[in-house]
Formats: sequence, C-alpha cells, structure tokens
Amino acid sequence: MPDTPALVSPDSRTAPAGHPERPLRIATVQAQAVAGDIPANVAQAAELIREAARAGARLVLFAEKFLSGYEPELISSDPARYTVQPGDPRLAPIAEACRETGTAAVVGAAVTDGADLRVSALVLGPDGGLVTRYDKQHLFKAERDYYRPGTAGCTLELDGWRLGLGVCYDSGFPEHARAAALDGCHAYLVGALFSVGHGHHESRTWFPARALDNTLYTVLANHIGHTGGWHTCGGSAVWGPDGRLIAEASEDQRELVVVDLDPTVLRRTRESEPLLADLALATTRPPTPRTRFTLA
Repeated sequence: MPDTPALVSPDSRTAPAGHPERPLRIATVQAQAVAGDIPANVAQAAELIREAARAGARLVLFAEKFLSGYEPELISSDPARYTVQPGDPRLAPIAEACRETGTAAVVGAAVTDGADLRVSALVLGPDGGLVTRYDKQHLFKAERDYYRPGTAGCTLELDGWRLGLGVCYDSGFPEHARAAALDGCHAYLVGALFSVGHGHHESRTWFPARALDNTLYTVLANHIGHTGGWHTCGGSAVWGPDGRLIAEASEDQRELVVVDLDPTVLRRTRESEPLLADLALATTRPPTPRTRFTLA
C-alpha cells in the first residue's frame, strides 16, 4: 500500500468555493460477475476499462465486490482465495489496462486486512499504481457477521475534481455524502449491489437525494444478474447536482454509461441552490435551542 494519507478532522472541514476548470468524463459500468473467479472478473474489468478509455473516460467505476461477486459465504470460506491484497499479482491486468490507457479505476473487492475482512473499493491511478483503498463504513445487517467496517472516508482528486467514495449502504446515510461535500467533493461515486424491488426503490431515492442535498454529481455502479443470492437490478446511473437523472443503464445488460461531469453545471447549480454555503453560515452560529411540548 502507498503511504497512509493524513487524516482530516471532520470538525475542521468546510466546503471550499473552488470549482473544476474543465469537464471530467467518467464511466460507470455494469457486468455479470463470475462467483469467486477473480482472474475472470479481473479480465472483464480490464476489458471494460479499455472500452471506457476508447470513449474518452478518465475514470471507470465498478460495482461492490465486483472482483469476486458479492458472495459473502464463499468469500469467508477461503479468504486467501477469494479476497485480494495490495500487490496481488491477479490485479496485474487491471493495472496494465489503466497504465496503457491513462485511465483511473475504482474497483470493488473483498480485502483481507490482518485478521479482518473488509468490503473495499480499490483505487488505481492512470499510471496503473494502487493509490489507496476505501473500506465501506456502513455495513448492511447481513454483512456484519463477515466483515468489519471502515473507519475513514476517502476523497480522490483527478483533473481538478474532488471525488468522494462510498460503497452501497454508505449511500443510504445522508451524513456520508455530506462529509464528502464538506471535504470539497464535486461528485460522490458509489459501487453497490441494489436488488430488484426494494433495492431499486432505494437507489432511485437515495442517489438523487444525496445529489441535491449536497449539490454534487452522484454516480452509481451496480451489478446485473444474480450474485450472492441477490437478483440485482442494474440501472447504473449518473445524477446531476440538482438531483435530476442524466443517464442510466438497463436492468440486466452489460453496459457502460459515459458522462461528462460539467463544471459550469456544477457552478450554476450551487449558485441557484446554495445549500452548502448556507450550511457553512449556519455552523458559525450558536446551536439553537429546541423546545418540546406534549399535547394532551
């Protein structure tokens, strides 16, 4: 792993006024993961990175635990086989694809961290090097028997854009995206597993809400098909900083969604919806008292 970055106290964070100077083209991708077959999923990821690069993408976002499939029972049965670690030679094709195309990638994986298992997003830079990993902070109830939560948020910087990372259930907590926004993020990128039915409803509620709440782009990469006992709903998508849907994939097809994040749209939205600026003003005031009454 690279050197551990300095941690920033959330209490000291404010959203800076600066905006990127030029658009950032990103791709969010969805494909059928092969359960437990890391080499096959790595090969597919490398292919998708090259495909996205041909469309001009500078960064590619993958679904939660794409490298193994969701598969918690399988992963925990043999972590050495079904998780990855820094320097894992099985990741070489992804690193090579990033290096050859000058494209960054955020790839979902299960990771062994000492005696613990984590649900992580591995970040590879345009040079193919492993930059860092983000560990999912909010574990879904079915995951708590297998994994340990992460303890820190993660902000990436690419071409003047600040990008906050999340994994699936993280996006259901407004505070998670808000922490990214207060760290100056212009977009919130989440690899996830949302299922047919209620999961689809959650994704279509949470992502536009996180976007408008924080006037930032939100980006979802979801699974397709069946994985880990779930029937997933695809629909990988991008929402604008006003909460409106920009583009989305189908429910069950292998697809790339390629979108330009536009600094002009970001700036105009933040001028017309000054939520972050007004929040900064509110935090400088003393806490307001709250009264409570019981109605007989």
